[in-house]
Amino acid sequence: YVCSTWGNNHFKTFDGDIYQFPGICEYNFVSDCREAYKEFSVHIQRALNSNGHPEIQYILMKIKDIMVLLKPNMVVVDGHIVKTPYYTSGVLIESNEIYTKIYAKLGMVLMWNQQDALMVELDNKFNNHTCGLCGDYNGIPIYNEFINGDASYNSITYGNLQKISKPNAKCEDPDETQALPSCNEHRDECQRLLTSPVFADCRLRLNLEMYIQACMQDKCACNGKEDSFCLCSTISEYSRQCSHAGGRPGEWRTQNFC
Repeated sequence: YVCSTWGNNHFKTFDGDIYQFPGICEYNFVSDCREAYKEFSVHIQRALNSNGHPEIQYILMKIKDIMVLLKPNMVVVDGHIVKTPYYTSGVLIESNEIYTKIYAKLGMVLMWNQQDALMVELDNKFNNHTCGLCGDYNGIPIYNEFINGDASYNSITYGNLQKISKPNAKCEDPDETQALPSCNEHRDECQRLLTSPVFADCRLRLNLEMYIQACMQDKCACNGKEDSFCLCSTISEYSRQCSHAGGRPGEWRTQNFC
């Protein structure tokens, strides 16, 4: 089971919900939330890069008693910069120009493209034991994330609840009353891209509609700017998730597309 975040502030929980949350503070992405000893936690912080696109600035992980800080092209373990591949009790860290990957023996794999996209896969022994932007991993979408008892939250309220409070942090909570635009005028284009023949092997493996919605939100947010971030980040995620689900996406990037 995989939780991921990518592109224009999209999140997909372990239980399969996709939502948007544009926060720029440090947040609990996913943690073991049992009361007693917590086996791991993963925090992330996003910011806008020079092109105005959200990117992950750093990922801070605690695995048992090991602290790992990831930044683009940099891995710091317990305060020391390390060369990869790096192995320490039950944790293997690998990286190349594009991805940083961490395998933890306790049942977690983390993969970051050093820019906008992060994916965490967790062993199902953590079912019902996680909290954070990835949700509670109870197998039921919406419940306990966006509906809790009698209360229902929108995605911004939910995201703001995951903030790690740091006394000197200067970051504003996103406005909870903001409604997302419907973006329906982009449906045809997004549908065409995601149902193209190169993704034939992905159709039955993933919930296509969720990615179409994410793509539509991307197109809206980009206001007609044709930069590759707008279109490519959700299509890249669709392709990654398809491979992860055992599918074989074709070669979708071309000279003049992404």
